[in-house]
Amino acid sequence: MRRMGGRLATTAPQSSAKQLAGFVAKFDPAIESLVRSARAVLRKRLPTAIELVYDNYNALAIGFASTERTSDVIVSLAVYARGVNLYFMYGARLSDPRRLLKGSGNQGRFVPLENVAVLDAPAVQALLRAAVRQAKTPLPSVGRGYTVIRSVSAKQRPRRPPPNKRLKLTGAHQ
Repeated sequence: MRRMGGRLATTAPQSSAKQLAGFVAKFDPAIESLVRSARAVLRKRLPTAIELVYDNYNALAIGFASTERTSDVIVSLAVYARGVNLYFMYGARLSDPRRLLKGSGNQGRFVPLENVAVLDAPAVQALLRAAVRQAKTPLPSVGRGYTVIRSVSAKQRPRRPPPNKRLKLTGAHQ
């Protein structure tokens, strides 16, 4: 709230879309472009998913879920200063004959996104379809998803790499 002419006026909170755009804009332009493109692809493929956004200390996470519960996240974009991963919340359960999934945890696995074309690879599309099929709570069959900002960490790692550390992303970010 701020004082205007002797009375208190409230400042309207930013929309979720504007907040998310601000979070993404903190990153190197190549990462920013990749995130915007990858998010658009995932929104198109999962139109009823609810986006759960966590601007955490280590990374920006944009989860695509069937409900507003974190445990119902199917896949997410994990955005770091040096790259973006397509994170499968329950990836350890997925069949991965092409061995695209990285990680060794009990639950999650990820595919590094060097460019947005990775999302069009048949093996990655198959992983996405399998993750949706295996979701504990299915995505709604009708309706439209929306964005929820779940948490914003006051303290964060730098969102851009040091100037002497160049990013090694391949083309086709858009």
